[in-house]
Amino acid sequence: MRPEDIELLITPDTVTLRGELLLVAAAHPALDTNDYPSRLRRVALDGSGDRPWSHGHADTAPAISPDGRWVAFLRVTKPGEQPQVYVQPTDGGDARALTDLPLGAQAPVWSPDSQRIAFTARIPEPGRDTPGVEPAAESVRRIVRVDYRWDDLGYCGDRRLRLYVVDLTGSAVELTDGGCDVGTPAWTADNRLVFAAARDWGAVETVNRDIYVIPAGGGEPEVLVRTQGDASFLAVDASNVVYQGRELAESSSIAAVNTGLWVAPLDGSAPPRRVTDVETVDCEDITPVIAGDDVYFTVRSRGAVELRRVSLRDSAVVLADMALLAGERARVKSFAVDGSRVVAVVSTPDSAGDVVLCGGQRLTDFSAPLRASGVHEVREIVGTSPDGYSSHGWVVLPSGDGPHPVLLHIHGGPFMYHGWGFFDEAQVYASAGYAVVVANPRGSTGYGQSHGKAIVHALGTVDVDDLLSVLDKALELPECDPTRVGVMGGSYGGFMTSWLAAHHSRRFRAAWSERAVNAWDSFAGTSDIGWYFAEAYVGADPEVQRKKSPLTYADLIRIPFMIAHSENDFRCPVEQAQRMFAALRRQKAPVEMLLFPGEGHELTRSGRPRHRRERFDAVLEWWGRYL
Repeated sequence: MRPEDIELLITPDTVTLRGELLLVAAAHPALDTNDYPSRLRRVALDGSGDRPWSHGHADTAPAISPDGRWVAFLRVTKPGEQPQVYVQPTDGGDARALTDLPLGAQAPVWSPDSQRIAFTARIPEPGRDTPGVEPAAESVRRIVRVDYRWDDLGYCGDRRLRLYVVDLTGSAVELTDGGCDVGTPAWTADNRLVFAAARDWGAVETVNRDIYVIPAGGGEPEVLVRTQGDASFLAVDASNVVYQGRELAESSSIAAVNTGLWVAPLDGSAPPRRVTDVETVDCEDITPVIAGDDVYFTVRSRGAVELRRVSLRDSAVVLADMALLAGERARVKSFAVDGSRVVAVVSTPDSAGDVVLCGGQRLTDFSAPLRASGVHEVREIVGTSPDGYSSHGWVVLPSGDGPHPVLLHIHGGPFMYHGWGFFDEAQVYASAGYAVVVANPRGSTGYGQSHGKAIVHALGTVDVDDLLSVLDKALELPECDPTRVGVMGGSYGGFMTSWLAAHHSRRFRAAWSERAVNAWDSFAGTSDIGWYFAEAYVGADPEVQRKKSPLTYADLIRIPFMIAHSENDFRCPVEQAQRMFAALRRQKAPVEMLLFPGEGHELTRSGRPRHRRERFDAVLEWWGRYL
């Protein structure tokens, strides 16, 4: 895979199934339009192929109505426009818009009678986000809270997510007042809407979220479930609400907490009950599905995202006791259930995603052109740290015998993971002749909550040991050259790259530190999550924050050091890059900085395609220079 081959990354996402109709949204990066065109495609359940079903510029988030007569979806009609809710008959006919909102709409959710659609949308305050008016011409913002902006969104305090219901004629009702963001809703049988929102309706900044209910015809939201901490990704049946949530006593307890599956009665007659085990189960961010007495949901497990099934009657069930339906040594990205049929979108080391019939066959082959361009072997390895701890990882090997130069690539999070799904970066670098080592050190998710919590208030300790142990294991391979090793990563991976460049520079010839946290003191006051994240992972003591900041050790960095950052990154603000660059320049270290205009923290995954291509070219030029 070469940098220009990002256009071959056909990525299926939301899948929906009703009877014989199976639809999936499939997008790809387009360098000519510099965005992500997407179509809804109809997939044959007998495995005979797929074909286009919709023809908008970017159609996403399909949902088939319960009666099977309609498909609701989001459509962007041309680049630069906002997504609006559309409906189209399943038996043929034109799509028509139901919304025309200034900032667009989010995913549609059908009512049980197939007559109405619920969705959320951001509505700006008067005078904000006005077409034809430059942002610089807007009035001053009065900021009274620390949660006033969000990465890849910008300022959000003056455009909170509101809940809407629209009928098939386009007549819409606004149900919430914009006092706080509301989550994607679910319908009850008696025409109420259940959704997650901030505790006490966001009266003060909080990481806690409860579950609310409101009549679909209008009224005041009421608390349905006071959670043990937070809630998201919920579903309902006739008697229960099922949701994914974490146990959080306060914002400082948010670090490395597994997300469990919970159930609570809709009538409020009992407190919520945790269905899954605290230690072994961490849910992926995908809405669960209730089918009879069972719940289908996704779980992170040793680099995989698996589709699992449990009973609503279960309590504290461990991962090993759950039925596994899809995702073994793969990543489930979405799924749908209709009767006895279960379908899923699954990514594997050689596929960005395909639709599979669980218990049956693969139904699509979207990544065939990608494989034809060159996809490289992914080999599983295990390292052993000095304390005897085993760390899981992989090496992606180039063609030929080698020995090849080596890149240690470190994931973000830190409570995140490298996994079995297709990883475009590793494939691009392997195609250029580099062996790419990835690992899930302590601090990562999918290996038990204690694995994740091992680095809370201990960044730069056992996580370093684990990363280097996996690297050492890879360097034992004859295909890998131990004399030519580089280190790179983004976010927490950028932090760790900066840390390793200072404390273990003898191991590496050069470093690429991207969207990094380099200084915890300023991160705490500038990041969108800094008001709680820094204290949760590092602590509130300024001296401890200083000792855990790579910037403190900039004078130890002697190897060539690239800083890559996005100008609109609100997760790790650009000042994190600027401070490190200035410190290294002052000591005349070999440092360069790349700044990507208009991009946020997600540049490498969902940034503008031309910037993604430019970044790949810059990465390969850098490593070509030093490895």
